[in-house]
Amino acid sequence: MTMWPELAREIADTVLFPVADSVDADGEIPSSHFDALAADGFYGLAALGEEGPSTAELVEVVETLCGGCLATAFTWMQHHGVVGALASTTNTALTEQYWDGLVSGELQGGVAYAGAIPHPPLLWARRVDHGYVLDGIAPFVTGWGIVDVLLVSARDEFDNSIVHSVVKATDAPGLSVEELPLIAARGSNTVRIAFDGFAIPDAHVTAVVDDQQFQNTQLPGLWFNGAMAMGVARRAMAELADLGVDTEPFQSQAELAREHLDSAVAGNADMSAARAVASELAVRVAAAFVTATGSRSLVGSNTAERLMREATFTLVAATRPGIKTALVERLRD
Repeated sequence: MTMWPELAREIADTVLFPVADSVDADGEIPSSHFDALAADGFYGLAALGEEGPSTAELVEVVETLCGGCLATAFTWMQHHGVVGALASTTNTALTEQYWDGLVSGELQGGVAYAGAIPHPPLLWARRVDHGYVLDGIAPFVTGWGIVDVLLVSARDEFDNSIVHSVVKATDAPGLSVEELPLIAARGSNTVRIAFDGFAIPDAHVTAVVDDQQFQNTQLPGLWFNGAMAMGVARRAMAELADLGVDTEPFQSQAELAREHLDSAVAGNADMSAARAVASELAVRVAAAFVTATGSRSLVGSNTAERLMREATFTLVAATRPGIKTALVERLRD
């Protein structure tokens, strides 16, 4: 039986965290990080079903990796959206084309959901003979130049359905890329992609779903991305403890924040409020670590100031208007 959390801790503590400050400073993730994740099977987690990690183990894995190196973990997290889409599609030819490479980590995947989420959307799909044409913006796409394929989501301009497709993550006619200078996780190569008459053949479409089906898939993703804040908070707590600070109050708050997130994904609590609790905690713990570290944290390329920026990153990355509102209210009060 694979002990996924233990494997994640080994990678986080021996591969990711020792060079996380330099990865942040250089803005480049070593390929050895992704090789280590692939070697231990972490690219195939979404394909394992009941044989894979339990829900609790999956949460611990993601939090641990995010606390090791947020840039690496944030990039790796996107991969599972592509695997999940291919696992559920009826487009067997597309699955056969990419499945083995994606599950092994030989191929890496990313996602471009954000253009389809707002109302009105930023990215439109127009039906044409034998496929679709995409026009608009995918505002936040992670892993450009790292990943091999993207799961792109766009809203059909006629019936409001969502068109999901898998495309190669490379320069192509009708596609232009703008790099985004993030305040944290810079090595994730996050970009804005503009589509102008970009052709998607039917052979690349994984699914066309109605708006309600699409919204139903967003809740697990919001829960999953909450692990970024929790991972940053847990790493900051560990560093505080190494400085001799009593972190028991923070530990108790982290347990409650995780319970809140898990209750929300089960439908028993509000996800926006749960995400707000997690990100506020990350900011407070990181601020405590900066304070305990002292003036050294004012100099760039150190762990304290990096975790402070990463905690800030979790306030708005992979978020929604409801989460922002809940966070502002918590920070205001």
